[in-house]
Amino acid sequence: MPDSLARLEFSAFVRIPAEAVVGAAVLIALPHRPRVAVAAVSGILLGAMTVLNALDMGFNEYLGRKFDVILDWSLFGDAESYLEDSLGRTTTLAAVAGLIALVLLVFVVLALSVVRLGNLLARHPGTATRGTLVAGVVWITCSSLGLQVAGAPLASDRTATALQDRAHRISNTLRDEAEFRKVARVDAFGNTPGSQLVPDLRGKDMIFTFIESYGRSAIEDPIMAPGVDSTLDARTEALAKAGFHAKSGWLTSATYGGSSWLGHSTTMSGLWVSNQQRYRTVMASDHMSLTDAFKRTGAFDTVGVMPGVQKGWPEQKWYGLDKVYNAFQLGYQGPKFSWSTMPDQYTLQQYQERVHSKRPAAGKSRMSLLILTSSHQPWAPIPKMVGWDQLGDGSIFKGIEAAGNKSADVIADSTKSREEYGKSIQYSVTALTEWLERYGTKDTVLVFLGDHQPIARVSGDHASRDVPVAVVAKDPKVLDKIADWGWTDGLRPAHDAPVWKMSAFRDHFLTAYGSTPHPKRN
Repeated sequence: MPDSLARLEFSAFVRIPAEAVVGAAVLIALPHRPRVAVAAVSGILLGAMTVLNALDMGFNEYLGRKFDVILDWSLFGDAESYLEDSLGRTTTLAAVAGLIALVLLVFVVLALSVVRLGNLLARHPGTATRGTLVAGVVWITCSSLGLQVAGAPLASDRTATALQDRAHRISNTLRDEAEFRKVARVDAFGNTPGSQLVPDLRGKDMIFTFIESYGRSAIEDPIMAPGVDSTLDARTEALAKAGFHAKSGWLTSATYGGSSWLGHSTTMSGLWVSNQQRYRTVMASDHMSLTDAFKRTGAFDTVGVMPGVQKGWPEQKWYGLDKVYNAFQLGYQGPKFSWSTMPDQYTLQQYQERVHSKRPAAGKSRMSLLILTSSHQPWAPIPKMVGWDQLGDGSIFKGIEAAGNKSADVIADSTKSREEYGKSIQYSVTALTEWLERYGTKDTVLVFLGDHQPIARVSGDHASRDVPVAVVAKDPKVLDKIADWGWTDGLRPAHDAPVWKMSAFRDHFLTAYGSTPHPKRN
């Protein structure tokens, strides 16, 4: 059984497994009771490998990587919540119950099957022995000659190799945890006094914004790109008329398809936060985040607007945010749009009313962190732009949500998913840039970027992990500071614009705006 849906073909199963040949020889040689015990245990192990292979398929499809047996169990709760938001509680409960029953059935049926085969071999020892010898000779011959069917070797040791790979990855995970702790204790700006952090942005209205699943595919895929590129060009022109100009480039995200918090923390920490253990390590550390750098200056009030946060969020301390507005603190009375608790336009208007329109504390400026969610999968239904003065408490979106596509219709259709994903990115970019055009000031500096590429069903099996990033400002001095970055003018980065690892952004940004490195090494 392969570990990727892309390799789930008939040829993958037309092979001679070495493990089966060796297992048959062992079962033939054992007496009754040991044979039954070994067969049952072998069936259970085969069931475990089958389940793990299925998990690898799912993780490769959605997150672009294999399942980590040490770190990834916590993601099942998030997956259940996502399904409930997308398909409803009843459907989700039925799906979870069915999945649990299926997993148990796999273990029971495979254990009973191997026991039955063992007994069958024992009842016909002569035939079984000859058959096993023939199978062994054929396997050795096929292996020696390198015989293949549709590119797959006839002589297979897939299960043994998979077990070895799994053990190797477990070992790497455990070793990585210890090594990353050491890396996280080193910070080029960890001891920099607040007076020497971002001095060139003092007095600015600083805003960092992540757009959910905004990846390179949105700009370059033949299905999504025409609409998204047109929107980016139109919004670049509209912002220019309002006095804003932009430069854009690419960042390679530490995650893919999901786990947005890994992209957020990688960007803000300057560390490669590629798994949940690394994330927990960073959140428990005093490694300075980019947002916390503004707080440490003493010259900025810091605020976060997080419509995707629906429970306690202790990460607020590490991000250095004085105040955070979660999904329940923005007064929204409209419908959810699948997983997204509210449309981005509404979030931005509430940010305007509750935060941006208010004067910060005396003698201070403001730094804001916004996480927009309307482009979160399954991209159905998608909100539409309405008049900014008509947003109210969000009730206006009830009709838009009811008339939109159903999640179940889009999830199962790859082409439809790509089309609707592109529309969701157009919506989020339009909402953000219209807000900037409407409410931005001469001091506003907006940095916005994607957190990761969309899932493989949308971005493709071999898509990069790149996401667009842009810096937008009215003050020409702000963009002059990053002139040597080689970024593209406007909101749409050129195909050959510089590509940095997402973890490089923090230090590039701090350096460009005058911060002085004072390394910290614990």
